Amino acid sequence: MSEAQARPRVVLIDDDALVRTGLRMMLGGPDGVDVVAEGDDGDTAVELVGKHRPDVVLMDIRMARTDGLTATRELLASWPATKVLILTTFDADAYVLEALRSGARGFVLKDTPPDRLVAAVHEVASGDHALSPSVAALLVSQVAGGPATDPADARAAKAREQLDRLTEREREIARAVAHGGSNADISRELYLSVPTVKAHVSSVLAKLGLANRVQVALLVHDAGEV
Repeated sequence: MSEAQARPRVVLIDDDALVRTGLRMMLGGPDGVDVVAEGDDGDTAVELVGKHRPDVVLMDIRMARTDGLTATRELLASWPATKVLILTTFDADAYVLEALRSGARGFVLKDTPPDRLVAAVHEVASGDHALSPSVAALLVSQVAGGPATDPADARAAKAREQLDRLTEREREIARAVAHGGSNADISRELYLSVPTVKAHVSSVLAKLGLANRVQVALLVHDAGEV
């Protein structure tokens, strides 16, 4: 595969021109991605995706006119195979679950280091989900933010029962996913190849009947293993 073919094609949607410029510079390195189009509001996303058919849409969650949540729903209604990666900040964490329910494939913080941002785009382009560790922590804390519950309650018991279906290695992978680890992160942590990690993640999802890494994180939290 040529380098040009290997580089994901990205549509960038953000209402701040300076942010777009910074992101384009961060993403455009030798191992990066190709930004094929930019928009300054969510209402341009559907048009740009229809025109350019990108691998990933990198979408700001908060914009002045049409926000990232509305744009994601409208975009996926027209182009359901599109992979949307949301840009968020700490003050936007209340939108995380709603955006995931709308079909977003992951979240990265705007202050994510360039190499991690590039890796997240590549992960989403390849069909994976991407959560920065900070966003994973926010997601878990949001779900855990209600009143404390008895660890023997039905939800915790059901979660532990589901995790018992996994091998010890798969359970270890699930815990790493719950901490926001990418496939590359888990590979380094557990001394496994990236293809092996991908195979384990796929097995975890299949055995647990889950659709994405976020659901794995929530299940591991419910089981008290975070």
